[in-house]
Amino acid sequence: MLFAVIAYDEPVRKKSIKIDETLFDRIAKGEKEAFCRLYEQTKEAVYAYALSILCHQADAEDVMQETYLRIRSAAHLYQPQGKPLVWIFTITRNLCLMRLRNRKRNIHAELDDVQKGKICEELKSSENRMILDMAFQILSEEECQIILLHAVVGLKHREIAENLQLSLSTVLSRYNRGIKKMRKLLEGRL
Repeated sequence: MLFAVIAYDEPVRKKSIKIDETLFDRIAKGEKEAFCRLYEQTKEAVYAYALSILCHQADAEDVMQETYLRIRSAAHLYQPQGKPLVWIFTITRNLCLMRLRNRKRNIHAELDDVQKGKICEELKSSENRMILDMAFQILSEEECQIILLHAVVGLKHREIAENLQLSLSTVLSRYNRGIKKMRKLLEGRL
């Protein structure tokens, strides 16, 4: 999927994430079905976002699990504002930053795991592994996040802008700049 987006500008064909904000109230009341529904709707986005910050599969999986534990315990604090994914991404980002601070990891050292193939199922093809490796090396954290959220999760640029609390023009320019950087590097390697 990543290779197709970069090499051919092939659009990602995934549906938008529409979250019913009443799920949080139901989760706060202990409804397992509401929690499972929220998890199924958001798990790919949360994982891709955590992976884009941490650059390490195991850490991203741990943060994803911690995110849902926090959501479950703090669902009663959610204030409906029409942007539930922003709230979820804020939790995820804070947990990622806490993990980076606590372990004082160097993100670039984590690329060894990516090169050894320790990445999520959607990214296991050799082309996608190469692209992901390149992304972590040459892109800024924000460019990497935007490209992963678009190419792997399938979020539209507008949705990425809303969820990362950036302007649409910022998202589009960083996406296009990142894609150009990766194309240039890819063309040099072919």
